[in-house]
Amino acid sequence: MHILIVEDEQKTARYLQKGLSENGFVVDTAADGETGLLLASERAYDLLLLDVMLPRRDGWSVLCELRRAGSATPVIFLTARDPIEERVKGLELGADDYLVKPFAFSELLARVRTVLRRGPPRQPEILQVGDLEIDLPRQKVSRAGTPVRLTSKEFALLSLLARRSGEILSRTLIAELVWDLNFDSDTNVVEVMVRRLRSKVDDPFPAKLIHTERGRGYVLEAR
Repeated sequence: MHILIVEDEQKTARYLQKGLSENGFVVDTAADGETGLLLASERAYDLLLLDVMLPRRDGWSVLCELRRAGSATPVIFLTARDPIEERVKGLELGADDYLVKPFAFSELLARVRTVLRRGPPRQPEILQVGDLEIDLPRQKVSRAGTPVRLTSKEFALLSLLARRSGEILSRTLIAELVWDLNFDSDTNVVEVMVRRLRSKVDDPFPAKLIHTERGRGYVLEAR
C-alpha cells in the first residue's frame, strides 16, 4: 500500500512516515499543497493524508482539484482546526475521514486501515440521467442521442450534478467544487453558469433535468 503524506510540519511528516513505514506502508511526503497535488495527480496512491493549512495551496483546494479531475483516491484530513463546520466541509468535499491534531498514532493507523479496507468507490466512465449521457474520459455529452457542446466549466458543473444525481447541491458547495471559490453571496457566477447549462442541456428538450430548489440549490434528476 502506497501512501502520500502532505504535511508542512517536517517533524510531524517524519513521525508519520516512520510510523507508517514500520507498519508495512510505502510512504512519500510533500511539504506544500502544490507539490502534493502534482504527486497525487501523477502517481497511483492508495491513500492521501492531507493537512488543511498548507503553503502554496491549502488542503481544501487540493482535494477539490483531485475530485474535479475524477480521482477516487481515499483522503484523510489531518488538521489542528476542530470546528464542526470544518469537519462537515471536509466530508462534503469528498474526504473519507477527518482527524484532529494532536492524535495518537494508534488511532491514525486504525483509521488508515479502516479507510483502506473500504477501498475507493469504482467510478463509472459513463453517467446516465434520463436521456442525458456523459462520457467522463472523453468529456462528451449527448441528450437523446444529440451531441451537446459544453465548455470545460460547464462540463465540470454538469459532471458534478450528475455524479450526485438526486442530491440537492447548494450554491456554496458548487462554487467550492467547480471554481474553488469561497462563496460570496454577491457573486452570481453559479446562477449564470446554471442558466448557460440549461440553455444547452434542457431548453431544446421537452423534459427538464436541472431543477432549482428555492433557497437550497440545484439538483439534476429525471422527474
